[in-house]
Amino acid sequence: MPTVMPPDFPRLAPGAGTFFPQPSLSLSAAFGEQLSSLYGLVQRSGHVFGSPLGPFKGQARSLHLPRFVYFGPEASDASVRLAFLAGFDHRDLRGTLSLLHFVEQLALKPDLGQRLNLSVFPLIDVLGLASLAGERGLASRSWVRTDAPELQLLEKDARLSGYHGFIRLETVSGDDAVTARLRSSSHVENPTPGVELINSEDFTPFAVRWETVPTAEPEDGPLTVSADLPFQPFELTLRLPAAWSPDLHRRATASILKRFVLRYRGFIAYGQHL
Repeated sequence: MPTVMPPDFPRLAPGAGTFFPQPSLSLSAAFGEQLSSLYGLVQRSGHVFGSPLGPFKGQARSLHLPRFVYFGPEASDASVRLAFLAGFDHRDLRGTLSLLHFVEQLALKPDLGQRLNLSVFPLIDVLGLASLAGERGLASRSWVRTDAPELQLLEKDARLSGYHGFIRLETVSGDDAVTARLRSSSHVENPTPGVELINSEDFTPFAVRWETVPTAEPEDGPLTVSADLPFQPFELTLRLPAAWSPDLHRRATASILKRFVLRYRGFIAYGQHL
């Protein structure tokens, strides 16, 4: 798959190492620089590719939904497919910057996701960041009943890709711990127990609070598409404290996602030998 550079972001010279935004930069400026640096990096990667969705119209402009696709060593058409999503609100891009850092680590250390196929969507609220929309509440919207062009693109991609799971990054105010919510569609007769996917050890040294989810059919997010998929995916939502700095957010996200991917790899390998 060729690397595609979206027309609405400038290309910078490829970076030589890990990108750390300058503290003086606004989050939106840091996003532009980090995204451009990452596109330069993945052009030299044999495992990570820039493949944005779109275009879609934003008034007189053509916009794209950023997406990076990772094929781990020994990945195939039968590999497990996971989607990572962040940036549901353009006013808080800490999750976006953290996912870009996660993609960078996949490019630099491709063995992390061996046999996995990962799609990463670091910024959902593209219209908001382009100053073409105000508060939109994209995190709480259904993907099948929406006029948001970004969610329409995600719905189409979910149907085409057939993801086995979705991992969402959000922030939460008034809390000092990470909140973890694992849910599946009510169509699943035997949902996978959460301990098989992630547990409290994967959050160390950060405190974690587990959110109980009712069994009712989800009315928001990617699981609203699940009834039409050939198999039923899970959804893991990680909400990090809004009081955390971008740097702490990045470090915590990198640690938690790395452990999640390693645990999930082990879970899949174990299942293949049953």
